[in-house]
Amino acid sequence: MHLALCQYAIELFDGESEYREHLAWLIEQAAHRGAELLVLPEYAALVMTGQMAPGVRGDLHASIEALQPRLPGWLAQCEALARRLGIHLLPGTAPVLDDDGHYRNRAWLFGPEGLIGSQDKLIMTRFEREHWGISGGRGLRVFDTHLGRLGILICYDNEFPMAARALAEQGVDLILSPSCTDTESGFYRVRTGARARALENQLVVAVSPTVGEAPWSPALDYNYGRAGVYVPADLGMPASGILAQSEQISAPHSSWLHVELNLAEVARLRDDGQVLLRRDWPEQFDAGRLKILDDSE
Repeated sequence: MHLALCQYAIELFDGESEYREHLAWLIEQAAHRGAELLVLPEYAALVMTGQMAPGVRGDLHASIEALQPRLPGWLAQCEALARRLGIHLLPGTAPVLDDDGHYRNRAWLFGPEGLIGSQDKLIMTRFEREHWGISGGRGLRVFDTHLGRLGILICYDNEFPMAARALAEQGVDLILSPSCTDTESGFYRVRTGARARALENQLVVAVSPTVGEAPWSPALDYNYGRAGVYVPADLGMPASGILAQSEQISAPHSSWLHVELNLAEVARLRDDGQVLLRRDWPEQFDAGRLKILDDSE
């Protein structure tokens, strides 16, 4: 599989046509290099708020409310690009107002034949929960494609082990992780979580981040990230568990990290690795193993 992860710079586009042309150019750029699966980051759709009046785009709540009528057109463009280019595309995430009156942070996956499905972020950060009013989703989806069985964990979700484990137990080989973090420490938390999930479950985790500064946006004002592909540190894999990563944390312009990925080589480690973490996972829940011993035992 040829995987392309976008290290996506948040830029200000004053006009809708300018933004749409940029999005098409960016995706075409990766597809023309042979990418079969393309991933853009968490909240990538919020770049569209740059086309709103300064008083709206500078207001945290007004901007996501004004974004809602723009989402159908954005999704239609992403689907059309996936169909025309014959690719699988996760174009990032957006806050979506559901029928119950709650906003949820949603990612979509398109294939050459159109929409495959969507995945909501499960666990909200403090910013999303306390300031922005975004609610957590419920449930995980598994996406069967001719490239492999895929799952999606959005940013903060990678810092909790049980979601990835649930996907692993459903046979997922690759977890796609669109991410948006506003500090270097936030980037490292997500990266540490992604590497741990790859190790624990003997699968691949691929992270696409936002980068750069957008003083016009209260949601995307600062962005630190580094695109990366993480695998188990085991036979035939890099000793670090880092299969590939972009050159630097943050950047002024968008760029693609292109990776040739063999999911079968990673899956082989589950049966014949130096360690068998996926097999041995249940042993940690044995009550006898977790018992705190006293001096008499």
